[in-house]
Amino acid sequence: MRLRVKFCPLLHVAAALTLFKGKGRPQTPPMNKNTENDPRLTALAASLPTSVPFIGPEAQERSAGAPFKARLGANESVFGPSPKAIRTMRMAVKDSWMYGDPESHDLRMALATHHTIDPSEIVVGAGIDGLLDSIARLTVTKDTPVVTSLGAYPTFNYHVTGYGGVIHEVKYTADFEDPEQLIAKAREVGAKLIYMSNPDNPMGTWHSSATIQRMIENVPHGCLLVLDEAYVELAPQGTAPAINTNDARVIRLRTFSKGYGLAGARVGYAVGHKTLISAFNRVRNHFGMSRISQAGALEALADQDWLADVCDKVEAARQTLYQIAEDNGLTAIPSATNFVTIDCGQDGAFARSVLSALIEMRIFVRMPFVTPQDRCIRISCGTPKDMTLVAKALPKALALASGQALGRC
Repeated sequence: MRLRVKFCPLLHVAAALTLFKGKGRPQTPPMNKNTENDPRLTALAASLPTSVPFIGPEAQERSAGAPFKARLGANESVFGPSPKAIRTMRMAVKDSWMYGDPESHDLRMALATHHTIDPSEIVVGAGIDGLLDSIARLTVTKDTPVVTSLGAYPTFNYHVTGYGGVIHEVKYTADFEDPEQLIAKAREVGAKLIYMSNPDNPMGTWHSSATIQRMIENVPHGCLLVLDEAYVELAPQGTAPAINTNDARVIRLRTFSKGYGLAGARVGYAVGHKTLISAFNRVRNHFGMSRISQAGALEALADQDWLADVCDKVEAARQTLYQIAEDNGLTAIPSATNFVTIDCGQDGAFARSVLSALIEMRIFVRMPFVTPQDRCIRISCGTPKDMTLVAKALPKALALASGQALGRC
C-alpha cells in the first residue's frame, strides 16, 4: 500500500469522537480554515492533514467537563517514577533558571555504562517522538520511500510526512508486525527507513531476539531499521538482541516514559553506530532537555530496584486484565508491555462502541484504528483500584455496545 503525504490519524478513531459538547453528539475537532490557504506556509505544510496523532485525555476531560476516574489509555506508568528520582528532580528545580546541559553528558555517561557501550554511540532526546523527528529530518526528503506496518505507532508517519516522505505499509500477520514482509517491502520500494516496534504498540505482541537479529541482518543496503524498543524493560528476557553499535543497519530507540515512569519528563535515547549518532548534532534541539528531566532520568536509571518492582506490578495488572477479559467472554492478546489489548470479538464498530461507553463512564482507554486490529480495545496496566474500575465498567460497556449493535441490524 502506497500513501502520499498521509499519516495514521489517531491511535484510535474513537478518541476524536469523544470530544463532547455538553451531553450532545460527539464532535470531531474543527478544521483550521484560517491556515488552509495561508501563502506563508510551504506547499508541503499546506498539504498536510490538520489532525494530530493523538488526542490527549486532558482535551477529552475539558470537553466532557469531568475528569477521568482511571487514566489507562496512554500507557503511562501509573506507578510513577522512582522516589529517588522524584527527590532529585525537586532538588533540581532551584537550578531551572539555567539551561540544561546540551550534551546530556552525565546521563549519556550513565547510559553508556548501563549498556556497556561508548558515550559517542548514544544521543538523548525529548522522548522517542523527538528522536523520530530527528531521524526523519536526517534521512527523509520529498518522495523518500519508507516502510512501516499498517496500524503501527502513528507518530513515525507524522514525522515522515512532515518532511515529504512516502509511506509504504505492510499488514500485520495474526496481530504481529511481520519482519519478513517489512524487509521484502523495503527491497521492493528501495526504502530509506524501516520502522518497527518490539514489543509492538498497539497490540502488545513481541518477537524474540533471534527474529529481530535476523531482520537486522537482512536490512537492504542503504536502508536503516528504526527499532522502537519503548517497552523493552517490561518484556520477557530474550526479547531484545544484544546491542551491537558496530552495525550501522539499525538504530535502537529507548525511553524513560514507560517502565521508568517519566512520561511527563520527555526523556528518550537512541543507540547506534557513532557516525550516525554524531549526525544528530546537525539537526537536534540542543537545549530540548531540561535540567530537571536529565536529573530525574539519571536517578531513575540508577534505581533498578524500583524498575524491577514496577515490572512486578505491571505483570500483576496484566494477569488481572487477562482475567477480566476471560470473565467477560473476551480474548486478551498476550502482552509484553504495560498494556493489554483485548479482542472484543466483533468488528471495529462494536469495539468503538465499547470504547465510547468506557469513556462515558470516565475510564480513559484507546484502541487500534485499522482493520482487523480495530476489533480490539487497549487498556493500560493500572493500580488495583484502576483494575477494579475496569472490571466493573467493562460488562456495562459491552452490554451497551451489544444493544447498539442490535439497533444497527
